[in-house]
Amino acid sequence: MNKKREMILAVLGYAGALAGCFGVIMLNRHVMMSLPLIGRMILMPVSYWLIALVPVVIMLLTKEKDPVLRFSKEKVGTQIALGVIAGLIMASAYFWVPYLLGFGSLVDNGSRFTKVWQFAYELFYFIVAVGAVEEIVFRGFLYSKLKNIFQNEWAAIILSSVLFGLFHILIGNILQVCITAILGFIFCLVRYKIKNFSMLSLILLHGVYDFLLALYSSLLFA
Repeated sequence: MNKKREMILAVLGYAGALAGCFGVIMLNRHVMMSLPLIGRMILMPVSYWLIALVPVVIMLLTKEKDPVLRFSKEKVGTQIALGVIAGLIMASAYFWVPYLLGFGSLVDNGSRFTKVWQFAYELFYFIVAVGAVEEIVFRGFLYSKLKNIFQNEWAAIILSSVLFGLFHILIGNILQVCITAILGFIFCLVRYKIKNFSMLSLILLHGVYDFLLALYSSLLFA
């Protein structure tokens, strides 16, 4: 295993993800709102994949064979159920505990949807775009590279989680960075410590988690 090569690829992949995120932000600010609704609905999930573009190209060019990056064809029903259940538990714990203690403003993500089609679209977007992209990049590509570099699972879990948190500095504040890093750490533990919890499970966990926060915020803070 060439650790220097893996380090270079990890840096290139992370830099590419940051550049992709910046591109998404610019599109949202200067292009997205000028489009008709149907155009925004199509472009939003497609453009989010800019974040994964460089890591995915690297994986294709290097013919990456690490099993953590693959989708398993075995026990697909179990994979789906585990992801959905984990997303429900994590979102409920994260939202309802602070809310019931009187700190609802801390978990209000600003979503204010009122129509069924809006919720359906958000679920699609959070799974197909946000969940898939961020899990493939951070719990897939970066975790794999960091584990190869340090030859230590815990080092890969901690560092990939820190990088996941820092990645969100472009769209949040330092509190969000810390919270996201903690979430990344939990996602890693769930992914690599629960039997049959695959990349598909993780994508569903992430997507359902984000969707439920939007759902709860829309219902309670409208």
